[in-house]
Amino acid sequence: MQQIHRKLLSYFLAFAFAMSNTLFVPTAAAGVYDTVKPEPSGGAMLADMVLMRPLMLVSTAVGLASFVVTLPFSALGGNVGEAGKKMVVEPAKYTFVRPLGEL
Repeated sequence: MQQIHRKLLSYFLAFAFAMSNTLFVPTAAAGVYDTVKPEPSGGAMLADMVLMRPLMLVSTAVGLASFVVTLPFSALGGNVGEAGKKMVVEPAKYTFVRPLGEL
């Protein structure tokens, strides 16, 4: 009798767990379709211009210097393009191509 109760309890818990997971899926999926971006505020633009752009310019310069220093090792490893993209191109795009105020 106790074995039947344990089996029923395990089935009930498995069912409850499965049902609780289905409750969170629609809300997570709904967030994916929310792609409307609000216009950046003046404060966000100012913070981007005064703080983020100079920091990212320094980051781009440091990435470029690091890329040049590690270039022989990247060439030996065969991943020069990937290293250049991660260390130079991505920080440069974030610095110069991204719209102002879009953090």
